[in-house]
Amino acid sequence: MNSTFFEKEDLQYCFENMNESCYKTPLSSELRVTLYIVLGLLTILTVAGNLLVIISIAYFKQLHSPTHFLIASLACADLGLGLTVLPFSTVKSVETCWYFGEIFCRFHCCLNVSFCLASIFHLCFISVDRYVAVNNPLIYPVKFTVPVSGMFIGVAWTFSLVYSVYVVFTGANEEGLQELVNGLSCEGMCQLILNKTQVVVSSLLYFIPFVTVIALYSKIVAVAKRQARMIEIMSNTTQSSDFNNRVGRRERKAAKTLGVPVIAFLVFWSPFFITAIINAFLNFTTPPLVIHIVVWFAYSNSAINPLIYSLFYPWFRKAMKVIVSCKILRLDCSTMSLFSE
Repeated sequence: MNSTFFEKEDLQYCFENMNESCYKTPLSSELRVTLYIVLGLLTILTVAGNLLVIISIAYFKQLHSPTHFLIASLACADLGLGLTVLPFSTVKSVETCWYFGEIFCRFHCCLNVSFCLASIFHLCFISVDRYVAVNNPLIYPVKFTVPVSGMFIGVAWTFSLVYSVYVVFTGANEEGLQELVNGLSCEGMCQLILNKTQVVVSSLLYFIPFVTVIALYSKIVAVAKRQARMIEIMSNTTQSSDFNNRVGRRERKAAKTLGVPVIAFLVFWSPFFITAIINAFLNFTTPPLVIHIVVWFAYSNSAINPLIYSLFYPWFRKAMKVIVSCKILRLDCSTMSLFSE
């Protein structure tokens, strides 16, 4: 094995003076420093980006709408992941040991599950919001009010927390796996092992909402396309080529704006759930390195969302410039217009 990345030493333990300590995978100093820098930057990006989203929506009155409150709540889930999960997961991944105790390990796993589930349900409710807004624009202000948005937010958080507490603190995830769990248990280990039942349930809680979301967004794009054509016809457009170009641009813009966060979540989280299913049904033989890679790939989605907003939402770019330049400390910018006419 290449000594550049792994130290050539005898077996090491997470806690040298403890009889039942886990084995440790010693990494070279160069690799450890590199991993700390990369994972640390990812954590900082997650916290800073989502904090900007939350501050923007909370401060600017023009963003006090049902849709933006859902986006802010989604950012809270990503921010929570960045503050309470990622720092400890970084140490665990680099040191290959858990040094924060068994009790906090359970809280860590519980928060991990709840924040990820909350993200899924928020994206699902955002798609419902957008579907009503595009399909029934006249009744949308009446049907989808701030209290309704608050109800959706409450449902997303309540279900996520209740399910995560049930799985982690009742031992439902380990039913039928006592022999395996006892064999793997050692001081310095923190891993949420899911039996086949919980893997299937967790996967359904992921895939069913996203099948729903994809179906809704497909209808949204179709409706947006139909409305764009009607607008062009009513405008008495004479140049068919200009008509096709403008319609095409509107279709692409609608698809990107509405679908990119959903597609990103699907891309970043699917490898994790696929790996979890395979691992559970193949007697947990997946190498730990593969588990770490797919987990951190999934975590990266929490840092990607603010980047998506900055690329596809002009209101966020304008709000971010005001906040970063500290203008909100000198001027009352809360009523400024963030949307192009």
